[in-house]
Amino acid sequence: MKLAVIGKDVSASDSPKMHTFIAKNMGNEITYDKISIPEGEFESRIGDIIAKYDGFNVTIPYKLSVMPHLKETVGDAQLFGAVNTVLKSDMSGHNTDGAGFMLMLTNNGIDACGKRVLLLGAGGAGRAVAKKLAEAGAQLFVYDRNGQSAAALAAECAGIEVLSEVVPQDYYLIINATGVGMHKSVGISPVGEDVLSRTQVAVDLIYVPAESEFLKIARNLGKKTVNGQAMLFYQAYFAECIYFGVQPQNTQAKELFEKYITEA
Repeated sequence: MKLAVIGKDVSASDSPKMHTFIAKNMGNEITYDKISIPEGEFESRIGDIIAKYDGFNVTIPYKLSVMPHLKETVGDAQLFGAVNTVLKSDMSGHNTDGAGFMLMLTNNGIDACGKRVLLLGAGGAGRAVAKKLAEAGAQLFVYDRNGQSAAALAAECAGIEVLSEVVPQDYYLIINATGVGMHKSVGISPVGEDVLSRTQVAVDLIYVPAESEFLKIARNLGKKTVNGQAMLFYQAYFAECIYFGVQPQNTQAKELFEKYITEA
């Protein structure tokens, strides 16, 4: 299959490496390209991409822009109102971000059902995470510096409590979905020791650097920490299953990720 990832700037994306590894280890052959598209050129180029590729992954900022070009959205793509995987054979749009996140929790022994969870960030990744956690029965508290984003998320998803500020409280799990801690904000954490000292588990969707300042603070406090690399890998695994029409298996996904970590 001819596959690709499209986004505003995917020059540093690990997607080709991950997808090629997964496909090879599942006995499939693919080519996988990176296609960066300036924001003003998306509509003029998406037709050619659909014509050229058997499927493609979609990242920032085109997860909504691609939807009018599809015949249908399936499963979580409907729930999230965003698409990260397109299958050309039936022009269907899918979203594997939430499934990737939940499998990352499961494979790290993290069960949020019935527990207090603080989510920092109600943007694209935060929205997917929030909706899956709410679906899984977590008691979810959401904070975003843009209060409108958090309010909009709460309006779409029952059971979310929006926080106007973050103060130290007892949580089972705190998740950083803000992006603070990567790129120009490396070495900065969205919350400090006072907040992280009151949780059991800290999960950061960032995986470069492998240990963000957020996770470093939590680890030094003796907390369980998980970075977002497994989420990225698992959402790629679920996408590969969609491309080749196979049923995903959580044990296979975990084994492939462990192999990828040692070999990649």
